[in-house]
Amino acid sequence: MGVEYLTEVEAKELAGQAGIPVVETVLAHNREDAQTVADRLGYPVVIKIVSREIVHKSDAGGVKLNLETAAQVGTAYDDIMAAVADRNPDAEILGVSVQQMARPGVEVIIGMSKDADFGPVLMFGLGGIFVEVLKDVSFRIAPIARHDAKEMINEISGVALLQGYRGTEPVDLTALENLLLKVSGLVESNPDLEVMDLNPVFLYRDGAMVVDARMAVAAR
Repeated sequence: MGVEYLTEVEAKELAGQAGIPVVETVLAHNREDAQTVADRLGYPVVIKIVSREIVHKSDAGGVKLNLETAAQVGTAYDDIMAAVADRNPDAEILGVSVQQMARPGVEVIIGMSKDADFGPVLMFGLGGIFVEVLKDVSFRIAPIARHDAKEMINEISGVALLQGYRGTEPVDLTALENLLLKVSGLVESNPDLEVMDLNPVFLYRDGAMVVDARMAVAAR
C-alpha cells in the first residue's frame, strides 16, 4: 500500500489540532506573499519549499534559514525556486512555508511508523548526530500511558543531557511526557497515518516546540 505525504503546513496543522506545540507556519503562494507573511511573523524567519513531491527539502535546495529582512526573504525565494526547478523540474510547487526561527533548545526526535504485526510504534530519541550516528532511541507500541512516556525518556543512553549535564539547564520533562502522550493520541485518532517524523523538537526548561513535521497517510 502506498502513502501520500502531507505538506509541512498540513502536518503542523494536524499536530496543532492535537494540542502539540508547533511553530506557526504559513503557506505563501508567491514572492510578495512570503515577504508579507515574514513581516507579520517577525524576523528572523525560515522559508522552505512546499511540494508533496519533495519530501527532503534541504536536498532540493529548498530551505533558507536566518532571514532577517523582507529583501533577504525575496532573494531566498528566488534562490529556492531556481534550485528546485533545476533539481526537481517536474515537481508541482504549492509555494513556500514561512516560520519564525525557533529559539535553540535540546534537540530530540519523535516519530511513528507502522509495524505489520503490532501497528503504530512510537519512537523517541535525542536529535541531530545522536539519532543519526548513535541510534540512541526508544520504542513503544501506541497508544501509550504516562508511565510508558517516562520509560521511553529514561531508556535512552543520553537521558543525562535532558536532566542537566555539567551545569546545563534541565529540560521540562513533564512537558516532554505530555508531548509524547499527545503524539500517541494523534496517532490513535488518525488511523490513516502511516509515518510521522517530528524533527527537530526543541526542549526547553519551560516547555517544548516542534520545529519541523513530516507525515504521510495511506493512499486512497
